[in-house]
Amino acid sequence: MPYDHDNARQSAIEAITSWTNLGRRAPKSATPFTQLFGMNVFSDDVMRARLPENVYRMLRNTVKKGEPLDPCVADVVATAMKDWAMERGATHFTHWFQPMTGLTAEKHDSFLSPTENGSAIAEFSGSELVRGEPDASSFPSGGIRSTFEARGYTAWDPTSPAFILDNPNGTTLCIPTAFCSWTGEALDKKTPLLRSVEALSTQAVRILKLFGSTATRVAPTAGAEQEYFLIDKNFYYARPDLINAGRTLFGAKPPKGQEMEDHYFGSIPERVLACMFETETELYKLGVPVKTRHNEVSPAQYEIAPVFESANVATDHNMLIMETLKRVADRYGLQVLLHEKPFAGVNGSGKHVNWSMADDLGNNLLKPGATPHGNAQFLIFLTAVIRAVAKHGDLLRVAVAHAGNDHRLGANEAPPAIISIFLGEMLEDIVDQIAKGGATTAKAGGELKIGVSTLPILPRDPGDRNRTSPFAFTGNKFEFRACGSAQSISGPIIVVNTVVAESLDFLATELENAVAAGKDLNSEIQTLLQAAIKESRHIIFNGDNYSEAWHAEAERRGLPNRRSTVDSLPDFISPKSTALFNKYGVFSERELHSRFEIFLENYRKTLTVESYLTLQIANRMILPAALRYQGEVADSLAKLKAAGLSVPKNQSALLDELVALVDDLQAASDKLAEILEEHPAGTALDHAKHSRDVVIPAMNAVRAAGDKLEGLVASDLWPLPTYQEMLFIK
Repeated sequence: MPYDHDNARQSAIEAITSWTNLGRRAPKSATPFTQLFGMNVFSDDVMRARLPENVYRMLRNTVKKGEPLDPCVADVVATAMKDWAMERGATHFTHWFQPMTGLTAEKHDSFLSPTENGSAIAEFSGSELVRGEPDASSFPSGGIRSTFEARGYTAWDPTSPAFILDNPNGTTLCIPTAFCSWTGEALDKKTPLLRSVEALSTQAVRILKLFGSTATRVAPTAGAEQEYFLIDKNFYYARPDLINAGRTLFGAKPPKGQEMEDHYFGSIPERVLACMFETETELYKLGVPVKTRHNEVSPAQYEIAPVFESANVATDHNMLIMETLKRVADRYGLQVLLHEKPFAGVNGSGKHVNWSMADDLGNNLLKPGATPHGNAQFLIFLTAVIRAVAKHGDLLRVAVAHAGNDHRLGANEAPPAIISIFLGEMLEDIVDQIAKGGATTAKAGGELKIGVSTLPILPRDPGDRNRTSPFAFTGNKFEFRACGSAQSISGPIIVVNTVVAESLDFLATELENAVAAGKDLNSEIQTLLQAAIKESRHIIFNGDNYSEAWHAEAERRGLPNRRSTVDSLPDFISPKSTALFNKYGVFSERELHSRFEIFLENYRKTLTVESYLTLQIANRMILPAALRYQGEVADSLAKLKAAGLSVPKNQSALLDELVALVDDLQAASDKLAEILEEHPAGTALDHAKHSRDVVIPAMNAVRAAGDKLEGLVASDLWPLPTYQEMLFIK
């Protein structure tokens, strides 16, 4: 159909209402999903079948036991990996890595290698598998790499399986890798993640040995619940702010938002469900164990969630989930929005990271068991987490600090910026008893009687859920609910791993010293737990984290409240933080400072993009529409006067209001433009503070005038798809 460039909004609505492809784009796969799962993954089963037994065993020991990789393994694995990939149509391979952009990166190389006789063969060597050499100067490095210092390396991560990405014209072998500079410093999100995994494992094993366990490794496990919005792509293309900033910089509150509470867990629209089905199929092929899908709180908002995996693989898989959602949605004429707050006034999107620890014997170390009050090992690990959050809550806040999440924390369905722990009624009671030094008894969950004779009596959990808590215990894991939907989960997991490792180190050292001195382990555990919980009890809060009363109470307890990213980021390079990350080999001081600079630069650049977009939309879209409508109203009133009729007071007031709002919009835009011409002196932190304190208020003033005009300007003249249209027209 012809596209009306004068009103892209009306054209978008017409295009959507003529959509006829509802879920019929692809035929249903004849292959059972259980057989689809992992078919594009160079998995343990594939390696066992294709590798010589001794090579498989050595590689397996590297993956499961953390043993150093024998260089002789690489060539054999590379050949097997190449043959397997080419059987599935692969012509190229890439080292798939996660630089400090927050996205993934890849450079494709062909398997093809010309021969002297003019033909070609397929080659892939062990050296190509183990190491790649991308440009390190064109990625954010925080000063570690300059343009004239371009050398960087990607290093094969054998603990995360290689996989194949399908494309209509072929497939590509993707090899998960770490990314470091020529000087050996981490330039990515995976390298420090792997370091933190090692740190946690080392300290957790010390605790397990005290209890007689034969476990040799402990791995953090994770599962990230991914929230996202889906809107029609026609609306997306008509919104420059969504295209360039990922969120709407203008938009009046619609007559209906989420007030009716009728979207959460509601029936999934057919077109959206079709997109979800295909997304899940693609993820199954990649070995991503997605389990749950449902409508979220806001209209047009949804969630996809996998089951637990090792934290490293879970991080890779979450990146694949986001990429696959975008790729598949496009096939259905939909656009995925991963920004934490794409629409003001309705539920924002988070990424709840469920985190726990498991030993190599298959035991979840945060599973209370039938009698958590008597399970000393569980209580040690639980106390380690409580102590870690109490001591390093500022670092957990840093882990979720970025411009997008500033719009969400403390808003609808999001925890506040104050970090606290929810334990639930039973565990909090046990913790209180331990703090008092007495014997512990547990409150039973009991039965939940529903009052309907045909429904069964349900066993009741010993504690309720608390959706307002940023760090909540949920039965056998902690749920870090403050993470933003667009961010990589690596940062939050790195911090949790490291701070818990420090607490486990402290507890293990105290107990080991006591045992070496001939003291009774059980009595020392009781004494140590009592002291640690007394020290950390102030971090536990089971109530409403949204309430003003909690904010006042948190201040009395001395809990930090870093309301914005700019307030939080300096904690990342504090002496306490530097000492912690250095001690456990997760970040060097230079790596910490480089990330601090990258985070500040990203914050400032984000607001710079948003501010220029605000000006562009205000001056080139909203102002012309408002002036046209103002002219129509003025012309109408002039015609009344020309006809000898009196101008009704209300119609005259409408024109006065339009003139005033247009003037407000122009004045606010001029002020923002003036601010953007300023070049404040100072450090990167000073620039970030200027963006927060000066640029954001100026942007908000432009938006306020624009949103008021949306409520007045005639619908056929308004250029931007409205919230009502984007959220409800499917």
